[in-house]
Amino acid sequence: MAFSEFRPLDEKSLIDYIKAVPSLSSKLGNNLDGLKIKEVGDGNLNFVYIVVGPAGSLVIKQAIPYIRCIGESWPLTKERAYFEALALREHGRLSPEHVPQVYYFDRTMSLIGMRYLEPPHIILRKGLIAGIEYPLLAEHISEYMARTLYFTSLLYRSTTEHKCAVAEFCGNAELCRHTAQVVFSDPYKVSQYNHWTSPYLDRDAEAVREDNVLKIEVAELKSKFGERAQALIHGDLHTSSVMVTFESTQVIDPEFAFYGPMGFDVGAFLGNLILAFFAQDGHADQVNDRKTYKEWILRTIEETWNLFHKKFIALWDEHKDGSGEAYLPSIYNNPELQGLVQKKFMEDLFHDTLGFGAAKMIRRIVGVVNVEDFDSITDASKRADCERRALELAKFLLKERRKFQSITEVVSAIQNLHAI
Repeated sequence: MAFSEFRPLDEKSLIDYIKAVPSLSSKLGNNLDGLKIKEVGDGNLNFVYIVVGPAGSLVIKQAIPYIRCIGESWPLTKERAYFEALALREHGRLSPEHVPQVYYFDRTMSLIGMRYLEPPHIILRKGLIAGIEYPLLAEHISEYMARTLYFTSLLYRSTTEHKCAVAEFCGNAELCRHTAQVVFSDPYKVSQYNHWTSPYLDRDAEAVREDNVLKIEVAELKSKFGERAQALIHGDLHTSSVMVTFESTQVIDPEFAFYGPMGFDVGAFLGNLILAFFAQDGHADQVNDRKTYKEWILRTIEETWNLFHKKFIALWDEHKDGSGEAYLPSIYNNPELQGLVQKKFMEDLFHDTLGFGAAKMIRRIVGVVNVEDFDSITDASKRADCERRALELAKFLLKERRKFQSITEVVSAIQNLHAI
């Protein structure tokens, strides 16, 4: 351990820190001359440093005890770094091709040293804004979600294993409370942290706060989020938590990880793809109307769910006679019953996915911390038009989610609303 008590690092002190930690300095070839250090945190929560030397590279991420984009008026435990490191290691074990390796963790300093995802890796959200197609995205992200969610659930684990794992992550309660506030509470009341494209969306934000049916549905989702320890979820799986190239998909930043409902992860990812879809009209120009790209996003939404469904069921079938205690083989012991159980489970998960995805969309339009997909549209009127369509779709999905039986129906609903 380089320091005996917490202190935020800067570029100079970071070099001294790395020198004192062999597992970090060795990743740089023990050659610290000519290091290039760049702080690349997105400004919301943490400090993130890319460290590149002549003989190697790595990333250092340090949590600070408040929300960086708001300041010390909104404290946030730096213990989140512990749970992020824990989740990275567990998810990395289950899906090593899609999670960067952790080299070192310092709990006192709330610091993680991990693999640097070198160029041409970029944040997926930025790629979506730029109109770049990623042909393997659905294949990769569905693999990551299927494996991390299945293998950390009672479908695979014994009750004892599952409860021990749940207990380990119960300490991340403060970040769960934070998520519950910004996703399920703030958008539905007057809050100093809420932000939207004003004055264009003033009435739309007010309509959300006055919608009793919406509030009842959100209350149900909030209850599931807080009470259902279904699997180890990433907890913040939006398109800025994924880095991509044409051949690689890497999931980062699981500091909100805990044992929660599977649909929260799947919904977060699909919901952010839907936001990206509705933002495309704001990025279109005379050279590129983004029509072909919008079609690719819709195909990716459909393929992601369908591939996830297929892979999750395949894992379940492969291990149905294992130690998982959700559905004991001695009871669910014939193919017909097994099929009925799986059908019901996946229907419920699909409806949870739509609900949580919709709630995440609403939070990004009229809540705290909006998304670059919309914020980068410079014409406020055009931006508001894009956001309004997304908001209407989100409200519809959240209220009517149980009526949808397939992702194809969801894509049709997106197309129909977009055409209005």
